[in-house]
Amino acid sequence: QVQLVESGGGLVQPGGSLRLSCAAYGRIYSVLTMNWYRHAPGKERELVATITRRLTRTYADFVKGRFTISRDNTKNMMYLQMDSLNVEDTAVYYCNGDVYEYDSTGPRNYWGQGIQVTVSS
Repeated sequence: QVQLVESGGGLVQPGGSLRLSCAAYGRIYSVLTMNWYRHAPGKERELVATITRRLTRTYADFVKGRFTISRDNTKNMMYLQMDSLNVEDTAVYYCNGDVYEYDSTGPRNYWGQGIQVTVSS
């Protein structure tokens, strides 16, 4: 079994920055594409950013130029640097990824438990 664990959330003022981390634990052979999603109250869950194992990055339009996704394949870690935060960025942020486990026949998709990011003055 694999676990994805987010950290780094919290309360920040508008215009501030936060860095989220996602750690993958378990009998992991390889972590493939990883994603950050977010879910704000009263809204649909939305994809924030994606990074492939080969470090190809894509971003939702609403975070382009403000957020940066990265990963460390040697540590099975993923990060989201969030700058110029605004109140509309307030949400629970989720780590998501496709993971090949040892002795598995194919990748399996996993979700983290989510972490709160609140942008408020």
